Amino acid sequence: MNRISIFLIFLCSGLSLAAQKKTVPVKPQVTTNGRNINITLTPLKNCKVYLGSYMGKGKALVDSAMLNDKSQGVFRGANKLTGGIYFVVSPQLTIQFELLMDDKQHFSIAADTALKEQAVITGSFDNDLFKTYSEISTAQGKKIQQYEASYHAARTGADSAAARAELVKADKAIRQYQSDIIAKYPQSLLAMLFNTMKRPTAPAIPIVNGKADSLYPYRFVKEHYWDDVNFNDDRLLRTPFFELKLDEYFKYYVSPEPDSIIAEVKYILLYARTGKEIYPYLLTKFTNKYMNPEFMGQDKVFVYLFENFYAKGDTVLLNQASRKTVTERAYFLMANQIGQPAPTLNLSDTTGKAVSLYAIQAPFTMIAFWDPNCGHCKEEIPRLDSLYKAKWRNMGVKVLSVNIYENEIPSWKKFIAAKSLSSDWLQAYETKEAKEATEKSGQANYRQLFDIIKTPTFYLLDKDKHIIAKQLSLEQFDDILKIKTK
Repeated sequence: MNRISIFLIFLCSGLSLAAQKKTVPVKPQVTTNGRNINITLTPLKNCKVYLGSYMGKGKALVDSAMLNDKSQGVFRGANKLTGGIYFVVSPQLTIQFELLMDDKQHFSIAADTALKEQAVITGSFDNDLFKTYSEISTAQGKKIQQYEASYHAARTGADSAAARAELVKADKAIRQYQSDIIAKYPQSLLAMLFNTMKRPTAPAIPIVNGKADSLYPYRFVKEHYWDDVNFNDDRLLRTPFFELKLDEYFKYYVSPEPDSIIAEVKYILLYARTGKEIYPYLLTKFTNKYMNPEFMGQDKVFVYLFENFYAKGDTVLLNQASRKTVTERAYFLMANQIGQPAPTLNLSDTTGKAVSLYAIQAPFTMIAFWDPNCGHCKEEIPRLDSLYKAKWRNMGVKVLSVNIYENEIPSWKKFIAAKSLSSDWLQAYETKEAKEATEKSGQANYRQLFDIIKTPTFYLLDKDKHIIAKQLSLEQFDDILKIKTK
Protein backbone atom coordinates (compact mmCIF):
# COMPACT_ATOMS: atom_id res chain seq x y z
CA MET A 1 0.00 0.00 0.00
CA ASN A 2 1.32 3.49 -0.85
CA ARG A 3 0.14 7.07 -0.76
CA ILE A 4 -1.67 6.86 -4.02
CA SER A 5 -3.71 3.82 -3.04
CA ILE A 6 -4.77 5.42 0.24
CA PHE A 7 -6.85 8.05 -1.56
CA LEU A 8 -7.96 5.94 -4.53
CA ILE A 9 -5.92 8.11 -6.84
CA PHE A 10 -6.05 6.32 -10.15
CA LEU A 11 -9.51 7.08 -11.52
CA CYS A 12 -10.43 6.50 -15.16
CA SER A 13 -10.84 10.10 -16.27
CA GLY A 14 -8.00 11.78 -18.10
CA LEU A 15 -6.05 14.95 -17.40
CA SER A 16 -7.44 18.18 -18.79
CA LEU A 17 -4.83 19.77 -21.01
CA ALA A 18 -6.82 22.98 -21.23
CA ALA A 19 -5.64 24.06 -17.80
CA GLN A 20 -3.22 26.91 -17.07
CA LYS A 21 0.37 26.28 -18.22
CA LYS A 22 2.59 29.19 -17.23
CA THR A 23 6.35 29.01 -17.48
CA VAL A 24 7.83 30.67 -14.40
CA PRO A 25 11.57 31.26 -14.07
CA VAL A 26 13.17 30.14 -10.83
CA LYS A 27 13.76 33.07 -8.49
CA PRO A 28 15.04 32.99 -4.91
CA GLN A 29 12.47 35.40 -3.42
CA VAL A 30 9.34 34.11 -1.70
CA THR A 31 6.02 35.89 -2.11
CA THR A 32 4.01 36.67 0.99
CA ASN A 33 0.66 36.07 -0.71
CA GLY A 34 -0.56 33.52 -3.20
CA ARG A 35 1.34 30.29 -3.70
CA ASN A 36 5.07 29.65 -3.73
CA ILE A 37 5.90 25.94 -3.86
CA ASN A 38 9.52 25.09 -4.54
CA ILE A 39 10.17 21.75 -6.19
CA THR A 40 13.28 19.70 -6.88
CA LEU A 41 12.48 16.70 -9.06
CA THR A 42 15.53 14.71 -10.08
CA PRO A 43 16.76 13.69 -12.57
CA LEU A 44 14.52 15.94 -14.72
CA LYS A 45 16.26 19.08 -16.02
CA ASN A 46 15.37 21.99 -18.29
CA CYS A 47 11.80 20.84 -18.76
CA LYS A 48 8.32 21.73 -17.62
CA VAL A 49 6.49 19.82 -14.90
CA TYR A 50 2.89 20.31 -13.87
CA LEU A 51 0.71 20.54 -10.80
CA GLY A 52 -2.62 18.78 -11.12
CA SER A 53 -5.68 18.33 -8.96
CA TYR A 54 -8.89 16.38 -8.85
CA MET A 55 -12.07 18.04 -10.05
CA GLY A 56 -14.94 15.79 -9.05
CA LYS A 57 -14.46 12.55 -10.96
CA GLY A 58 -11.91 14.11 -13.27
CA LYS A 59 -8.43 15.56 -13.14
CA ALA A 60 -7.08 18.91 -14.32
CA LEU A 61 -3.74 20.64 -14.67
CA VAL A 62 -3.70 23.87 -12.65
CA ASP A 63 -0.12 25.15 -12.81
CA SER A 64 3.30 24.48 -14.29
CA ALA A 65 6.92 25.11 -13.38
CA MET A 66 10.08 25.13 -15.48
CA LEU A 67 12.89 23.05 -13.98
CA ASN A 68 16.40 24.43 -14.40
CA ASP A 69 19.64 22.50 -14.93
CA LYS A 70 19.65 21.66 -11.21
CA SER A 71 16.14 20.09 -11.38
CA GLN A 72 14.70 23.06 -9.45
CA GLY A 73 11.56 25.02 -10.15
CA VAL A 74 8.70 26.89 -8.48
CA PHE A 75 4.94 26.65 -8.73
CA ARG A 76 4.15 30.31 -8.18
CA GLY A 77 1.07 32.47 -8.54
CA ALA A 78 -0.57 35.59 -7.15
CA ASN A 79 -3.57 33.60 -5.93
CA LYS A 80 -3.83 30.58 -3.71
CA LEU A 81 -5.15 27.32 -5.09
CA THR A 82 -8.22 25.67 -3.65
CA GLY A 83 -7.17 23.23 -0.95
CA GLY A 84 -7.36 19.50 -1.53
CA ILE A 85 -5.42 16.58 -2.94
CA TYR A 86 -2.98 17.55 -5.68
CA PHE A 87 -0.29 15.72 -7.62
CA VAL A 88 2.90 16.46 -9.51
CA VAL A 89 2.85 15.48 -13.18
CA SER A 90 5.85 14.74 -15.41
CA PRO A 91 6.44 16.25 -18.87
CA GLN A 92 4.96 12.98 -20.23
CA LEU A 93 1.78 13.71 -18.21
CA THR A 94 2.18 10.83 -15.77
CA ILE A 95 1.37 11.32 -12.11
CA GLN A 96 4.50 11.17 -9.95
CA PHE A 97 3.15 11.51 -6.40
CA GLU A 98 0.44 13.35 -4.52
CA LEU A 99 0.43 16.00 -1.85
CA LEU A 100 -2.00 18.09 0.14
CA MET A 101 -2.55 21.71 -0.84
CA ASP A 102 -2.75 23.47 2.53
CA ASP A 103 -3.90 26.99 3.39
CA LYS A 104 -0.45 28.61 3.41
CA GLN A 105 0.87 27.10 0.16
CA HIS A 106 4.47 28.04 0.97
CA PHE A 107 6.42 24.79 1.18
CA SER A 108 9.09 22.78 -0.60
CA ILE A 109 9.10 19.43 -2.38
CA ALA A 110 12.10 17.20 -2.97
CA ALA A 111 11.55 14.02 -4.98
CA ASP A 112 13.00 11.61 -7.50
CA THR A 113 10.98 10.14 -10.38
CA ALA A 114 12.40 6.69 -9.55
CA LEU A 115 11.31 6.90 -5.90
CA LYS A 116 7.90 8.51 -6.12
CA GLU A 117 6.65 7.27 -2.76
CA GLN A 118 9.64 8.85 -1.00
CA ALA A 119 8.85 12.47 -1.90
CA VAL A 120 9.76 14.81 0.97
CA ILE A 121 7.59 17.85 1.68
CA THR A 122 8.81 20.42 4.19
CA GLY A 123 7.13 23.49 5.62
CA SER A 124 3.56 22.15 5.56
CA PHE A 125 1.83 20.90 8.69
CA ASP A 126 -0.96 19.24 6.69
CA ASN A 127 1.56 17.27 4.67
CA ASP A 128 3.39 16.28 7.86
CA LEU A 129 0.11 14.84 9.17
CA PHE A 130 -0.48 13.14 5.87
CA LYS A 131 3.00 11.58 5.86
CA THR A 132 2.55 10.15 9.35
CA TYR A 133 -0.86 8.80 8.46
CA SER A 134 0.53 7.26 5.26
CA GLU A 135 3.24 5.45 7.20
CA ILE A 136 0.74 4.07 9.73
CA SER A 137 -1.70 3.09 6.98
CA THR A 138 1.07 1.32 5.06
CA ALA A 139 2.04 -0.67 8.14
CA GLN A 140 -1.56 -1.57 8.90
CA GLY A 141 -2.14 -2.39 5.25
CA LYS A 142 0.64 -4.97 5.31
CA LYS A 143 -0.91 -6.54 8.40
CA ILE A 144 -4.31 -6.65 6.73
CA GLN A 145 -2.81 -8.42 3.72
CA GLN A 146 -1.21 -10.99 6.02
CA TYR A 147 -4.44 -11.57 7.93
CA GLU A 148 -6.42 -11.89 4.68
CA ALA A 149 -3.96 -14.51 3.46
CA SER A 150 -4.30 -16.35 6.78
CA TYR A 151 -8.09 -16.15 6.58
CA HIS A 152 -8.20 -17.69 3.10
CA ALA A 153 -5.66 -20.35 4.04
CA ALA A 154 -7.42 -21.30 7.30
CA ARG A 155 -8.44 -24.94 7.56
CA THR A 156 -10.40 -24.79 10.79
CA GLY A 157 -13.16 -22.57 12.08
CA ALA A 158 -10.94 -21.43 14.92
CA ASP A 159 -8.22 -20.30 12.51
CA SER A 160 -10.76 -18.43 10.37
CA ALA A 161 -12.21 -16.71 13.42
CA ALA A 162 -8.76 -15.70 14.67
CA ALA A 163 -7.73 -14.25 11.30
CA ARG A 164 -11.03 -12.42 10.99
CA ALA A 165 -10.64 -10.96 14.47
CA GLU A 166 -7.20 -9.62 13.54
CA LEU A 167 -8.61 -8.13 10.34
CA VAL A 168 -11.30 -6.32 12.30
CA LYS A 169 -8.72 -5.15 14.81
CA ALA A 170 -6.40 -3.74 12.10
CA ASP A 171 -9.24 -1.97 10.34
CA LYS A 172 -10.47 -0.57 13.63
CA ALA A 173 -6.97 0.77 14.35
CA ILE A 174 -6.94 2.77 11.10
CA ARG A 175 -10.42 4.14 11.77
CA GLN A 176 -9.45 5.08 15.30
CA TYR A 177 -6.37 6.91 14.04
CA GLN A 178 -8.56 8.86 11.65
CA SER A 179 -10.98 9.71 14.46
CA ASP A 180 -8.07 10.89 16.60
CA ILE A 181 -6.87 13.21 13.83
CA ILE A 182 -10.37 14.64 13.45
CA ALA A 183 -10.67 15.19 17.20
CA LYS A 184 -7.18 16.67 17.69
CA TYR A 185 -6.90 18.70 14.48
CA PRO A 186 -10.51 19.42 13.43
CA GLN A 187 -9.50 22.34 11.18
CA SER A 188 -6.84 20.39 9.29
CA LEU A 189 -7.23 19.42 5.66
CA LEU A 190 -6.70 15.77 6.60
CA ALA A 191 -9.65 15.94 9.02
CA MET A 192 -11.84 17.28 6.20
CA LEU A 193 -10.74 14.43 3.95
CA PHE A 194 -11.47 11.81 6.61
CA ASN A 195 -14.92 13.29 7.25
CA THR A 196 -15.67 13.19 3.53
CA MET A 197 -14.61 9.56 3.20
CA LYS A 198 -16.60 8.36 6.21
CA ARG A 199 -19.63 6.12 5.83
CA PRO A 200 -21.93 5.70 8.85
CA THR A 201 -21.89 2.24 10.40
CA ALA A 202 -25.37 0.78 10.50
CA PRO A 203 -26.43 -0.14 14.06
CA ALA A 204 -28.05 -3.39 15.08
CA ILE A 205 -31.73 -3.73 14.19
CA PRO A 206 -33.79 -2.63 17.23
CA ILE A 207 -36.87 -4.41 18.49
CA VAL A 208 -39.93 -2.13 18.76
CA ASN A 209 -43.09 -3.50 20.40
CA GLY A 210 -41.78 -7.01 19.91
CA LYS A 211 -41.03 -6.53 16.21
CA ALA A 212 -37.73 -5.92 14.45
CA ASP A 213 -37.50 -2.45 12.89
CA SER A 214 -35.69 -3.60 9.76
CA LEU A 215 -35.66 -0.11 8.20
CA TYR A 216 -33.90 1.52 11.14
CA PRO A 217 -30.33 0.83 9.89
CA TYR A 218 -31.24 2.37 6.51
CA ARG A 219 -32.76 5.45 8.15
CA PHE A 220 -29.78 5.80 10.47
CA VAL A 221 -27.22 5.67 7.65
CA LYS A 222 -29.22 8.11 5.53
CA GLU A 223 -29.64 10.59 8.39
CA HIS A 224 -25.93 10.52 9.26
CA TYR A 225 -24.47 10.06 5.78
CA TRP A 226 -23.34 13.68 5.49
CA ASP A 227 -22.34 14.30 9.11
CA ASP A 228 -19.44 16.76 9.27
CA VAL A 229 -19.45 17.37 5.49
CA ASN A 230 -19.99 20.98 4.42
CA PHE A 231 -21.41 21.23 0.90
CA ASN A 232 -20.12 24.80 0.50
CA ASP A 233 -16.49 23.70 0.98
CA ASP A 234 -14.80 23.99 -2.42
CA ARG A 235 -12.08 21.60 -1.25
CA LEU A 236 -14.54 18.72 -1.62
CA LEU A 237 -14.14 18.91 -5.38
CA ARG A 238 -10.38 18.50 -5.07
CA THR A 239 -10.78 14.93 -3.81
CA PRO A 240 -11.42 11.75 -5.80
CA PHE A 241 -14.09 10.47 -3.44
CA PHE A 242 -16.65 13.23 -2.75
CA GLU A 243 -18.54 12.84 -6.02
CA LEU A 244 -18.41 9.05 -5.77
CA LYS A 245 -19.93 9.31 -2.30
CA LEU A 246 -22.60 11.68 -3.65
CA ASP A 247 -23.51 9.27 -6.46
CA GLU A 248 -23.67 6.40 -3.98
CA TYR A 249 -26.03 8.41 -1.79
CA PHE A 250 -28.48 9.10 -4.61
CA LYS A 251 -28.29 5.51 -5.83
CA TYR A 252 -28.86 3.74 -2.51
CA TYR A 253 -30.45 6.22 -0.11
CA VAL A 254 -32.71 8.47 -2.20
CA SER A 255 -35.97 7.24 -3.69
CA PRO A 256 -36.04 7.46 -7.52
CA GLU A 257 -39.39 9.26 -7.21
CA PRO A 258 -38.74 12.82 -8.54
CA ASP A 259 -40.16 14.69 -5.53
CA SER A 260 -37.75 12.82 -3.24
CA ILE A 261 -34.83 13.71 -5.52
CA ILE A 262 -35.94 17.35 -5.64
CA ALA A 263 -35.94 17.59 -1.84
CA GLU A 264 -32.35 16.30 -1.68
CA VAL A 265 -31.10 18.42 -4.58
CA LYS A 266 -32.72 21.54 -3.11
CA TYR A 267 -31.03 21.00 0.26
CA ILE A 268 -27.60 20.34 -1.24
CA LEU A 269 -27.67 23.29 -3.65
CA LEU A 270 -28.94 25.79 -1.08
CA TYR A 271 -26.25 24.62 1.35
CA ALA A 272 -23.56 24.81 -1.36
CA ARG A 273 -24.65 28.21 -2.66
CA THR A 274 -21.83 30.15 -1.01
CA GLY A 275 -19.20 27.83 -2.52
CA LYS A 276 -17.46 29.57 -5.41
CA GLU A 277 -16.52 26.36 -7.23
CA ILE A 278 -18.68 23.61 -5.79
CA TYR A 279 -22.04 25.33 -6.27
CA PRO A 280 -21.82 25.73 -10.07
CA TYR A 281 -20.25 22.28 -10.32
CA LEU A 282 -23.13 20.61 -8.45
CA LEU A 283 -25.79 22.63 -10.27
CA THR A 284 -24.27 21.56 -13.58
CA LYS A 285 -23.99 17.94 -12.43
CA PHE A 286 -27.65 17.73 -11.42
CA THR A 287 -28.73 19.57 -14.57
CA ASN A 288 -26.91 17.13 -16.86
CA LYS A 289 -28.15 14.12 -14.91
CA TYR A 290 -31.85 15.02 -15.00
CA MET A 291 -32.09 16.86 -18.32
CA ASN A 292 -32.20 13.44 -19.99
CA PRO A 293 -32.73 11.15 -16.99
CA GLU A 294 -32.33 7.42 -16.69
CA PHE A 295 -35.88 6.90 -15.44
CA MET A 296 -39.18 8.23 -16.73
CA GLY A 297 -40.52 11.22 -14.81
CA GLN A 298 -37.20 12.33 -13.35
CA ASP A 299 -37.06 15.17 -15.89
CA LYS A 300 -39.30 16.89 -13.33
CA VAL A 301 -36.09 17.46 -11.36
CA PHE A 302 -34.57 19.31 -14.31
CA VAL A 303 -37.69 21.47 -14.69
CA TYR A 304 -37.45 22.28 -10.98
CA LEU A 305 -33.81 23.30 -11.39
CA PHE A 306 -34.66 25.53 -14.32
CA GLU A 307 -37.58 27.25 -12.61
CA ASN A 308 -35.90 27.70 -9.23
CA PHE A 309 -32.28 28.36 -10.18
CA TYR A 310 -31.66 29.18 -13.84
CA ALA A 311 -34.84 31.22 -14.32
CA LYS A 312 -33.93 33.21 -11.21
CA GLY A 313 -30.53 34.32 -12.41
CA ASP A 314 -28.18 31.36 -12.38
CA THR A 315 -27.92 31.38 -16.18
CA VAL A 316 -24.90 33.65 -15.61
CA LEU A 317 -23.06 30.43 -14.79
CA LEU A 318 -23.55 29.25 -18.38
CA ASN A 319 -22.03 30.28 -21.66
CA GLN A 320 -24.39 31.34 -24.44
CA ALA A 321 -24.63 27.91 -26.08
CA SER A 322 -25.28 26.11 -22.77
CA ARG A 323 -27.85 28.72 -21.74
CA LYS A 324 -29.72 28.17 -25.01
CA THR A 325 -29.63 24.38 -24.59
CA VAL A 326 -30.87 24.45 -20.98
CA THR A 327 -33.62 26.97 -21.68
CA GLU A 328 -34.94 25.22 -24.77
CA ARG A 329 -34.89 21.82 -23.08
CA ALA A 330 -36.84 23.22 -20.12
CA TYR A 331 -39.51 24.69 -22.39
CA PHE A 332 -39.85 21.35 -24.18
CA LEU A 333 -40.47 19.55 -20.87
CA MET A 334 -42.65 21.95 -18.88
CA ALA A 335 -45.95 21.01 -20.54
CA ASN A 336 -45.64 17.21 -20.50
CA GLN A 337 -44.79 16.17 -16.95
CA ILE A 338 -46.05 12.85 -15.61
CA GLY A 339 -49.41 13.31 -13.85
CA GLN A 340 -50.19 16.60 -15.56
CA PRO A 341 -52.97 17.07 -18.14
CA ALA A 342 -51.66 16.59 -21.65
CA PRO A 343 -51.46 19.74 -23.80
CA THR A 344 -54.39 20.54 -26.06
CA LEU A 345 -54.03 18.86 -29.43
CA ASN A 346 -56.34 19.89 -32.28
CA LEU A 347 -55.60 18.34 -35.67
CA SER A 348 -57.23 17.15 -38.88
CA ASP A 349 -57.80 13.60 -40.11
CA THR A 350 -57.04 12.19 -43.58
CA THR A 351 -60.32 13.60 -44.92
CA GLY A 352 -59.84 17.07 -43.44
CA LYS A 353 -62.24 16.53 -40.53
CA ALA A 354 -61.27 18.10 -37.17
CA VAL A 355 -59.77 15.78 -34.56
CA SER A 356 -59.39 16.83 -30.90
CA LEU A 357 -57.47 14.89 -28.29
CA TYR A 358 -59.83 15.98 -25.52
CA ALA A 359 -62.87 14.82 -27.50
CA ILE A 360 -61.69 11.20 -27.33
CA GLN A 361 -63.72 9.21 -24.82
CA ALA A 362 -61.74 6.24 -23.55
CA PRO A 363 -60.22 4.81 -20.35
CA PHE A 364 -56.79 5.15 -22.00
CA THR A 365 -55.45 7.07 -24.97
CA MET A 366 -52.20 6.26 -26.72
CA ILE A 367 -50.74 9.08 -28.80
CA ALA A 368 -48.20 8.01 -31.42
CA PHE A 369 -46.24 10.82 -33.07
CA TRP A 370 -44.46 9.45 -36.12
CA ASP A 371 -43.04 10.08 -39.57
CA PRO A 372 -44.06 7.74 -42.46
CA ASN A 373 -40.52 8.02 -43.90
CA CYS A 374 -38.74 7.24 -40.60
CA GLY A 375 -37.12 3.79 -40.65
CA HIS A 376 -37.70 3.19 -36.93
CA CYS A 377 -41.33 4.30 -37.26
CA LYS A 378 -41.86 1.79 -40.05
CA GLU A 379 -40.94 -0.93 -37.55
CA GLU A 380 -42.63 0.42 -34.39
CA ILE A 381 -46.01 1.58 -35.74
CA PRO A 382 -46.95 -1.91 -37.08
CA ARG A 383 -45.82 -3.37 -33.74
CA LEU A 384 -48.07 -0.89 -31.97
CA ASP A 385 -50.91 -1.99 -34.23
CA SER A 386 -50.28 -5.66 -33.42
CA LEU A 387 -50.37 -4.94 -29.65
CA TYR A 388 -53.52 -2.92 -30.11
CA LYS A 389 -55.32 -5.65 -32.01
CA ALA A 390 -54.12 -8.44 -29.70
CA LYS A 391 -54.59 -6.73 -26.30
CA TRP A 392 -55.06 -3.02 -26.02
CA ARG A 393 -58.34 -2.65 -27.89
CA ASN A 394 -59.97 -4.93 -25.31
CA MET A 395 -58.44 -2.83 -22.52
CA GLY A 396 -60.30 0.23 -23.75
CA VAL A 397 -57.31 1.91 -25.38
CA LYS A 398 -57.90 4.45 -28.17
CA VAL A 399 -55.02 5.33 -30.46
CA LEU A 400 -54.41 8.82 -31.83
CA SER A 401 -51.86 8.38 -34.62
CA VAL A 402 -50.21 11.69 -35.59
CA ASN A 403 -48.19 12.26 -38.74
CA ILE A 404 -45.78 15.05 -37.77
CA TYR A 405 -45.08 16.21 -41.35
CA GLU A 406 -47.89 17.94 -43.22
CA ASN A 407 -46.10 17.53 -46.56
CA GLU A 408 -45.95 13.73 -46.30
CA ILE A 409 -49.67 13.04 -46.74
CA PRO A 410 -49.42 10.68 -49.78
CA SER A 411 -46.70 8.46 -48.25
CA TRP A 412 -48.57 8.55 -44.93
CA LYS A 413 -51.82 7.27 -46.48
CA LYS A 414 -49.90 4.72 -48.52
CA PHE A 415 -48.21 3.33 -45.38
CA ILE A 416 -51.53 3.12 -43.50
CA ALA A 417 -53.05 1.08 -46.34
CA ALA A 418 -49.99 -1.10 -46.96
CA LYS A 419 -49.70 -2.10 -43.29
CA SER A 420 -53.47 -2.41 -42.79
CA LEU A 421 -53.34 -0.28 -39.67
CA SER A 422 -56.46 -0.53 -37.51
CA SER A 423 -59.39 1.30 -39.03
CA ASP A 424 -60.58 2.56 -35.64
CA TRP A 425 -57.35 4.50 -35.03
CA LEU A 426 -57.70 8.25 -35.32
CA GLN A 427 -55.20 9.19 -38.05
CA ALA A 428 -54.44 12.90 -37.81
CA TYR A 429 -52.00 15.66 -38.76
CA GLU A 430 -51.59 19.41 -38.50
CA THR A 431 -52.42 21.24 -41.71
CA LYS A 432 -50.02 23.75 -43.17
CA GLU A 433 -52.50 26.55 -42.46
CA ALA A 434 -52.89 25.52 -38.81
CA LYS A 435 -49.12 25.32 -38.39
CA GLU A 436 -48.61 28.79 -39.86
CA ALA A 437 -51.37 30.21 -37.66
CA THR A 438 -49.67 28.82 -34.55
CA GLU A 439 -46.33 30.28 -35.60
CA LYS A 440 -47.90 33.68 -36.34
CA SER A 441 -49.58 33.78 -32.92
CA GLY A 442 -46.28 33.14 -31.16
CA GLN A 443 -47.68 30.12 -29.32
CA ALA A 444 -45.75 26.92 -28.69
CA ASN A 445 -46.41 24.26 -31.28
CA TYR A 446 -47.38 20.72 -30.37
CA ARG A 447 -43.87 19.44 -31.17
CA GLN A 448 -42.53 21.54 -28.29
CA LEU A 449 -45.48 20.85 -25.99
CA PHE A 450 -45.07 17.09 -26.41
CA ASP A 451 -41.25 17.13 -26.51
CA ILE A 452 -41.04 15.55 -29.95
CA ILE A 453 -37.33 15.46 -30.66
CA LYS A 454 -37.31 11.95 -32.13
CA THR A 455 -39.75 9.62 -33.82
CA PRO A 456 -41.70 7.71 -32.92
CA THR A 457 -42.71 9.39 -29.66
CA PHE A 458 -45.43 7.75 -27.55
CA TYR A 459 -47.65 9.01 -24.73
CA LEU A 460 -50.16 7.06 -22.63
CA LEU A 461 -53.01 9.09 -21.08
CA ASP A 462 -55.78 8.22 -18.62
CA LYS A 463 -59.50 8.93 -19.11
CA ASP A 464 -59.01 12.55 -18.04
CA LYS A 465 -56.05 12.93 -20.42
CA HIS A 466 -53.48 13.09 -17.62
CA ILE A 467 -50.10 11.74 -18.67
CA ILE A 468 -49.49 8.25 -17.27
CA ALA A 469 -46.30 7.47 -19.16
CA LYS A 470 -44.15 8.80 -22.00
CA GLN A 471 -41.07 8.06 -24.08
CA LEU A 472 -41.08 4.33 -23.21
CA SER A 473 -40.79 1.19 -25.30
CA LEU A 474 -44.00 -0.52 -26.42
CA GLU A 475 -43.24 -3.42 -24.07
CA GLN A 476 -43.00 -1.01 -21.13
CA PHE A 477 -46.31 0.60 -22.08
CA ASP A 478 -47.82 -2.88 -22.25
CA ASP A 479 -46.59 -3.64 -18.72
CA ILE A 480 -48.11 -0.39 -17.43
CA LEU A 481 -51.47 -1.17 -19.06
CA LYS A 482 -51.48 -4.64 -17.51
CA ILE A 483 -51.06 -3.06 -14.08
CA LYS A 484 -53.60 -0.31 -14.70
CA THR A 485 -56.30 -2.69 -15.92
CA LYS A 486 -56.04 -5.22 -13.09
